Amino acid sequence: MDLFSRSWAALRTAVAQLPDEAFDQPSGCRGWLVRDLVCHLIIDAQDVLITLVTPADTEPTVNAVTYWNVKDQPPTGEDPLDALTVRLAAAYEEPGLLKFHLDDVGSAAGRAAELADRGVRVSTRDEVLTTDDYLTAYVLEWTLHHLDLIAHLPDAAEPPAEGLARTRAMLEEIAGAAFPSSFTDRDALLIGTGRRAPTEAEKAGLGALAAKLPLVIG
Repeated sequence: MDLFSRSWAALRTAVAQLPDEAFDQPSGCRGWLVRDLVCHLIIDAQDVLITLVTPADTEPTVNAVTYWNVKDQPPTGEDPLDALTVRLAAAYEEPGLLKFHLDDVGSAAGRAAELADRGVRVSTRDEVLTTDDYLTAYVLEWTLHHLDLIAHLPDAAEPPAEGLARTRAMLEEIAGAAFPSSFTDRDALLIGTGRRAPTEAEKAGLGALAAKLPLVIG
């Protein structure tokens, strides 16, 4: 099983194991409850399915790292798609329905990824990239959202260690600098993307990199 599949399976398993009351807890995404985040994951799974069957015959325009847009401000929740996600999540009413839909569509996306030809070029977001780069890019998506899922749920399962390490490496490439070796992969990701503010000691350790943070990935 490759890193995309391991990261995605771990995230879906973490959702499946959540008690119903956890869906009303805040997530690590500003303005979203856990149920809103899970609804977003369903949309992500649909995007994976759509992209994997949208071939392109032109040269790649981005890779696994440059696929991501970097902003200097976190989302406010006012974006129409963000607002729609919240409304869709509320429409499910029961956590079990969200779990079922994520398992259904998410499993299909996972199977499609396993069957995909990694050398084929695909098109998404008006960009072209290889299937391998596209699925590698989503390791970052799954890992960050796994951290978002468990942000206020200390008993929930953690993301795979190799997913954390690969996502850190991609974030460092995006930043053009490495995080201090004293930072765990999890702390590097939380601080680097603005999900947690650095302590004074951590900020000092970041040096010039601190001025580039947070990196709002989207």
